[in-house]
Amino acid sequence: MTDPGAEQGLWERALTAGARVVLRVLLLLVRILYRIRVEGLEHVPRAGGALLAPNHVALVDGLVLLAVLPRRVRFLVDSDWNARAWLRPFYRALDVIPVSSTGGPRIVLRALREAGAHLERGELVCVFPEGQLTRTGLMQPFRRGLERIARGRGAPIVPIHLDGLEGSLFAETRSEPIRDARWRIPLDVTVTIGAPLPADARAAEVRAAVALLGERAWRARRRPIPHRAFALSARLAPWRLAVRDEARGSLSRLRLLAAAVALARERRAAWNSEPVICVLLPCSVAAVVVQLAAALRGLPCVPLNWTAGPAAVASGVRQCGARSVLTSRAFVEKARIELPPGLEPVFLEDLGSRIGVARRALALFAALIVPVGALERACGARRAPRRDDVLTILFSSGSTGEPKGVPLSHDNLASNVLAAREVIHAGPRDRLLWLLPPFHAFGALSTWFGLVHGVGLLALPSPLDAAAIGRAAAAWRATILLATPTFLAIYLKRVAPEQFGALRLVLTGAERLPERLATAFEERFGLRPIEGYGATECSPVVASSTLSVRRPGVFQKGSRRGSVGQPLPGVAVRVVDPESGAALPCGTPGMLLVRGANVFSGYLGRPELTAQVLTDGWYTTGDVALVGEDGFITITDRLARFSKIGGEMVPHGRVEEALHEAAGAAAPTFCVTAIPDERRGERLAVLHTTDPERIGTILARAAAAGLPNLFLPRPDAFVRVEALPVLGTGKADLRRAREIAAAALAG
Repeated sequence: MTDPGAEQGLWERALTAGARVVLRVLLLLVRILYRIRVEGLEHVPRAGGALLAPNHVALVDGLVLLAVLPRRVRFLVDSDWNARAWLRPFYRALDVIPVSSTGGPRIVLRALREAGAHLERGELVCVFPEGQLTRTGLMQPFRRGLERIARGRGAPIVPIHLDGLEGSLFAETRSEPIRDARWRIPLDVTVTIGAPLPADARAAEVRAAVALLGERAWRARRRPIPHRAFALSARLAPWRLAVRDEARGSLSRLRLLAAAVALARERRAAWNSEPVICVLLPCSVAAVVVQLAAALRGLPCVPLNWTAGPAAVASGVRQCGARSVLTSRAFVEKARIELPPGLEPVFLEDLGSRIGVARRALALFAALIVPVGALERACGARRAPRRDDVLTILFSSGSTGEPKGVPLSHDNLASNVLAAREVIHAGPRDRLLWLLPPFHAFGALSTWFGLVHGVGLLALPSPLDAAAIGRAAAAWRATILLATPTFLAIYLKRVAPEQFGALRLVLTGAERLPERLATAFEERFGLRPIEGYGATECSPVVASSTLSVRRPGVFQKGSRRGSVGQPLPGVAVRVVDPESGAALPCGTPGMLLVRGANVFSGYLGRPELTAQVLTDGWYTTGDVALVGEDGFITITDRLARFSKIGGEMVPHGRVEEALHEAAGAAAPTFCVTAIPDERRGERLAVLHTTDPERIGTILARAAAAGLPNLFLPRPDAFVRVEALPVLGTGKADLRRAREIAAAALAG
């Protein structure tokens, strides 16, 4: 009689043998479907044990590693996958180590010990420390099981970053990949292997090493020139909304491209003698047309900040060498803008009247048919654009000194636009309320984000006009709002809850989002704002929160209260001691440094300032921050917003937060600054908009809540103002605040 157990063993061995054959076929398919580039293969030991620690973005991550690594690898695999009958032969062929993410501690420890035993036998063991595929587009925290496997065994930990697979069919991020990325064959994939870390490295240290490898891989990516990406996509969906405003109405993507071509053709001769193309316009259809025309012409676009005053405008014009500015006669008159001497205004109303029907029709035909390179030459471009060519020059607000010119290249903005898409998860069905003006870094990002990814831009000329914003959000079904906390405080009071009913995402930046404001906004509109962080020099987004992912068996946190989120894909951050420059461990506050393809190359004509902020590709933000083990960043304060009083550094931001908390204020009510003091060098001064009779009570509450005596402003250091000074970007005007306080408290 035949032994059933023997028959079962023969059957399992046959399945395993067949699975090995199928695995070889799958590995061959992987090499066909993916163009795999490997960096740092020499860091994988040729002999002896090592623990491989890659990020986890797609179901084929393991196959990709098997296809490029020179040695056999033992994978830790979740028991749920190992229990699936159709996968079991393949896992048996690979001799995987099953580990249960839902089992008890004893079961998990047994699997970790087994993995450690394989390390001791000199084998390569691979664990995906995130424990699950990323669904938010951001790398998840690394679990401590990594430490338990390597501890005491002497085998190095090898960090590995997999880049490019988030666009494959096997990824589970919520964002739609680039239109053809899922079906592009071969798809570009980069495997970057870092230098081995010691066996006692903490999980957070390994995660930081993988993130730094990700920045390197992202920098090497081939990214499309933004205006070329828009031109090609406009032909695929010519009817889709590109931009809309109340004055001009809606403009489709093809008509927007045609309008830009017509404008560039009209100004072709005049722009031959211009080094840049200056524009002085609010958020509008016209502003988008001018920026796109400048890109087609191959000249940097320079949006001027009229809210900073005539001196700041004149400084920007002088620094970039502009001779003329494209603007609107109606806008200049309404905003009462004083143009600097020598700057010739060119009014779009006059240009529009000179472009006849025949030229408009020809531009529309060219936008639809003519190859993009030929279209650029027809617009006056002397050569094809390069990645490092300057696309736009933005000027700092000048809140702490003369405005600085920040040139941003095509690749700077392309990198930020593509990375933001992986986190914001926006697509053609979305409508973005475009409120931050073109001269604002987040305004520039909004423009190109919408153009490249097909998101409709709903342009509003004034972010302070809450009534118009509420009407537009309701009528145009806006789904995304990017604004500063100062502007959210205005909408909180003046926009009806139902007008924001279509919003699915509210993202703030440029200044800190107070907890009370976020809670009040959520209570009124049913949607909690999340926070991002950036700098003009970083094109501008460095980090961003996102929406959490909740589904059966899955929860991935996208935001954390008090945090500005995690670094974007391709962006690496580091926290160092402000004085020594030494790297600080997770959870320790220090100076925040940023590195990535989005970081600018230097200030316009200011090499001495560039040297102060750029070191070996790392940009010094001037912000004090801490990075948690899960990668979330918390901004503590600006280093420039500290006062040294009695030998101690007093952070203005912490004082402001304590005063707002004590006053129970959701909207910005206090602005802390410092003025000279003969005895102590500096002393705190506070501008406020509350009842002066409440100051004593507010100070008492702040002291009772634990604010140190040294941090408490004196009662006579409070200056009542009708409104806190704010720049057109929505940030506090710190220079003006200091001037007001010094004048009021003089003597």
